[in-house]
Amino acid sequence: MPDWSAYGNVSEILLTDENVPDSFKTCVIQGFVDAGAEFSGGIGTRIGSIFVIGVISTFVTLFPLFSQKYNWKLSIWFYLFARYFGAGVIIATAFVHLMDPAYGEIGSLSCVGGWGNWSIYSWVPALILASVFGIFLVDIASEVYVERKFGYTGEEPDIQKLITGKGEKKEDDLPNANCELGETNTTYDEQDQESKKDVFGETAESVAASADSQYEFKQQFAAFLILEFGVIFHSVIIGLNLGSCGYDDFKTLYIVLVFHQSFEGLGIGARLSAIPWPSDKPEYYKYLLCLAYGLVTPVSIAIGIGVRTTYVAGGFAANVVSGVLDSLSAGILIYTGLVEFLARDFVFNKEIKRDLTQLLFCINCLLWGAGIMALIGKWA
Repeated sequence: MPDWSAYGNVSEILLTDENVPDSFKTCVIQGFVDAGAEFSGGIGTRIGSIFVIGVISTFVTLFPLFSQKYNWKLSIWFYLFARYFGAGVIIATAFVHLMDPAYGEIGSLSCVGGWGNWSIYSWVPALILASVFGIFLVDIASEVYVERKFGYTGEEPDIQKLITGKGEKKEDDLPNANCELGETNTTYDEQDQESKKDVFGETAESVAASADSQYEFKQQFAAFLILEFGVIFHSVIIGLNLGSCGYDDFKTLYIVLVFHQSFEGLGIGARLSAIPWPSDKPEYYKYLLCLAYGLVTPVSIAIGIGVRTTYVAGGFAANVVSGVLDSLSAGILIYTGLVEFLARDFVFNKEIKRDLTQLLFCINCLLWGAGIMALIGKWA
C-alpha cells in the first residue's frame, strides 16, 4: 500500500499542484486516501439479511434437484427456462458483475492501477486470460484422463427427457423399426430384450449407472466445480460489502442481491441437475454443493458485520483483493459460459436445433437471463 503521508495533509493538497503525481490525485478523487469504515447502522436488518438471502438462494438452488429426486415431471418449458435463463445470468455475471468492477478496482484508471507494479501492466485482462487458459487446461486434462481411463468417448444421455418426461425415442434407435415404442420385440429372447428396453422409461439412477454416464459424470462434474468456484469467489466479496457498507447503500444492495443470488442459484441448480449422477456416488454431495453456494454469501455477510468497524471496502488493500478475485472469477465464468453453455448447448448440439420453437424459446430465456442480470449490475 502506498505511503500517503509522504504527500502531507490531504485536506491541504491542491489537485492543481504540479508537484503532486497524477496517481495520488486519482486516489484522492476516488476517496482511497482517507477511506474509512462505511458502516452506519441497521444491524438488525443486516442480521435478518443473513437468513433471508441464505434461505432463498439455497431453496432456489436446490429446487431443480428436488424436482429430479422426487420425480416431479416438470413442464419441459419450465425446465428449459430454468436451465437457459440461469445460463444467461452466469454469462452476464462474468462481464457486468465481475470484469467491469475489476477494471474499476485495479484497472489503469483506478487508484491501485497508478501505483508500483500495478501501473506497469494491464493486469485485469492478463488475469482473465490466465484464468481462461488455466480452466481450459484443467478441462482438457480432465477429459483426456477420463477418456484414457474408460477407453472410449461416451455419449451424453438426454437428461432433459429424464427430468421432464417428454420426448419419444426415434424409430432408428429401436431394435426393430417396425415395433411401437415399448412393445416386446419377439425376435429377441427375454434377456436380450431386457437390455434393449427404452431408457427413457427407466429411472435417472439406472441410466446414470451406465458407462456412458460414468464418463459424462467425470467430465461434467469437473466443469460444474469450476463454475461454482468462480461464482463463490464473487459471492464472498458481495457478502462482505453488504455486511459493512453504509446503510443507504445497504437498502438498495440488499434488495438487488436477493434477486442476484436467486438467479445465480437457479443457474447453478439447473446445471447440477443435468449431470448424470452415478448410483455409486453419494447423493448428498449434490446437496452439499448447493448448500455451499447458499451459505457462502450469508457467512460473508456475517463476517462483514463482524468487521464492520475495521473493514474498509473502499480501501487500497480491499480493492486489490477484490480486483484480483473478480478478474480470476470473470475468466472462469467467461470460459464456462461461452464453452459449456453457448457452444455445448447450442452450437454443437444438433438435437436442440431440430425443434425451432424450443430453440427460439431457449435463446429467448438466455437473453432474458443475461439482460436482467446486466440490468441488476446498475446497482450491484
